[in-house]
Amino acid sequence: MASKIIRQHITVNSNPDEIYDVFLDSKKHTSFTGSKAKMSKRIGGTFTVFDGYASGRNLELISNEYIRQSWRASNWPENCVSEISLELEKTHLGTRITFIHKNIPDKFYDSIKDGWKNYYWTPLKLYFKK
Repeated sequence: MASKIIRQHITVNSNPDEIYDVFLDSKKHTSFTGSKAKMSKRIGGTFTVFDGYASGRNLELISNEYIRQSWRASNWPENCVSEISLELEKTHLGTRITFIHKNIPDKFYDSIKDGWKNYYWTPLKLYFKK
């Protein structure tokens, strides 16, 4: 099955430690997305987000700097697993997130690309608006 990659850059008015925490803390993740999330803060730990729509496992965690996870949507074919990474860099405007999502099935590419913007980056910016 053919797959695609999403690359997005987002700057959020917050510190890298706060961004890192909101992605790995169940209560904070639920709060900023508005949908139930169950997160793990350890390598190998599993997660579910958006009321079970997506799930995965923490593959690599570098505190306040980097998150890499396996990721799959519940409506994807059973054998399709993708990977996301978030690199966090402190800037004078807050934190620049370099986001990469690999191995997205072609059929789901457009909806997933728009979904990150609509369901993650916009709410994340609002969550940290000061």
